[in-house]
Amino acid sequence: MKKVYLDNASTTAIRPEVIQEITRLMTEDYGNPSSTHSFGRNAKSILELSRKSIAKQLNVVGSEIFFTSSGTEANNWILRSAVRDLKVKRIITSKIEHHAVLYPVLALQKEFGIQVDFVNIKPDGSIDVTHLVELLSQEISTLVSLMHVNNEVGVVLDLERIAVICKEHNALFHSDTVQSVGKTEIDLKTLPLDFISASAHKFHGPKGIGFAFIRKNSGLQPLLLGGEQEKGMRGGTESVYQVAGMAKALEIAYAQLDIERAHILDLKGYCANQLALRFPNSKIVGSENGFYNIINVVLPISDDKAGMLLFHLDMKGIAVSRGSACQSGSSNASHVLTEILTPEDLIKPSLRISFSHYNTKEDINYLLDVLTNV
Repeated sequence: MKKVYLDNASTTAIRPEVIQEITRLMTEDYGNPSSTHSFGRNAKSILELSRKSIAKQLNVVGSEIFFTSSGTEANNWILRSAVRDLKVKRIITSKIEHHAVLYPVLALQKEFGIQVDFVNIKPDGSIDVTHLVELLSQEISTLVSLMHVNNEVGVVLDLERIAVICKEHNALFHSDTVQSVGKTEIDLKTLPLDFISASAHKFHGPKGIGFAFIRKNSGLQPLLLGGEQEKGMRGGTESVYQVAGMAKALEIAYAQLDIERAHILDLKGYCANQLALRFPNSKIVGSENGFYNIINVVLPISDDKAGMLLFHLDMKGIAVSRGSACQSGSSNASHVLTEILTPEDLIKPSLRISFSHYNTKEDINYLLDVLTNV
């Protein structure tokens, strides 16, 4: 059976070069980076070279990169420490954030009694910047947490504009950049962000490893206490081979970015055109000029076929999703689509199609052929 993977916003295939690097290190460099003998020193060297490599891609210094198990951990760490240690009294976020931000924010509200304000969302899924400025006019210690690229509909936040606004109002700014790191340029030397979070498996690296960027002298404190790993900021023996795999994946992602982005943009344009031709009443969710590797489309498919749509596609070897992969097992409507779509569109089936450089137009043709015959 033909296999077509179009769920790259959920996770990506590991690059062969990354697999080779991880396999080599698992075999040859298995020392604990905290050990003082040669095995440990070799592992420590790999760890720090990986840190410098990642920092170079983002134009920061290695001491501002901290390894975590995931983007979720990085988000939780930043949000919790901002409230607990930096004495933030309010968090401004949106209702279309990933649950890795929304749930910690609500938990912090309950635990610490902080104020939580949600910035308004426009019909295309973008942030109402005027409303954000109005919220920031209130003088209270504030952290703004807004994602760079929405994982369900691909709406892109203007990081530079929001960062400048936050700085003007003396607010800290955190962005969940899980969907954008490795897929677009992010220069943290020129962008005045305080914190970002990232996850390797979104840019063709291994699962179970991510990182947090924490601006120097921010005052953030550890989430996990234990040993002196990560300069005392995250206890626990570092997963050297995963860190090295992440660094390798990010290095290749940025080296190949222009070529791969052009290929994916071409695929997205082709897919959008074919959807319009084959399903004239379909509707792209959010801005059609959203992030280049994501299309979320509402399809004019009858109710009796909608319920089994993903199952039918899966039986044909096609991997797509309805909204976030974290939500795909839920019977509840996507919280993102609930905020953006009209009640009429919300009851129709929607698909998130997300591309990588491994995809082809033949993949899209196969998907659309199957959809047409549902």
